[in-house]
Amino acid sequence: MNQIPYLFGVFAYASLFTFGGDLSAFPELRTLAVEDFHWFTLKNLVHIYSLGQVAPGPNLYVASLGERVAGPLGALTAVIAYLLPTSLIAFGVGRVWTRMEKWRWREAVQQGIAPVAIGLITAGAMHLAKWALEGWQGVVIAVAACALVLTTRISPVAVVLCGALIGLFAFKGV
Repeated sequence: MNQIPYLFGVFAYASLFTFGGDLSAFPELRTLAVEDFHWFTLKNLVHIYSLGQVAPGPNLYVASLGERVAGPLGALTAVIAYLLPTSLIAFGVGRVWTRMEKWRWREAVQQGIAPVAIGLITAGAMHLAKWALEGWQGVVIAVAACALVLTTRISPVAVVLCGALIGLFAFKGV
């Protein structure tokens, strides 16, 4: 069965949840890609997503997902489907927002959108953490990494690399 139309639908739909960031779409993408279409196991999806987060440059983990489902055409389809709807919406909203420059409710709307974005990102992070953290070692590494990033000036890149090295030894027998 040709998966291209389904890939387009899934990633176009998931992209609509990226308000505030890519992590906001993870719960819905998990439901669709793991539970509904059975394209991936939950562990595969978490690993591909996590690698996409730490890789430099734009987060195009959707290309990896699409490629695993339907080859190079699947990768291209997933990227276009994931970027096109939200790009068009952002372009349209940006034009309207510019025209409403003197609108008296503009500031209130902007202040109200920020907590929504933060809530969506937090929900996505909690959802991902629920599936990504394995055992007490994973929780300890995650808490330590979060504490280091929030309380020191240590580069998050260094924290991620150190966490990966510690994880190699902590999960060696797992």
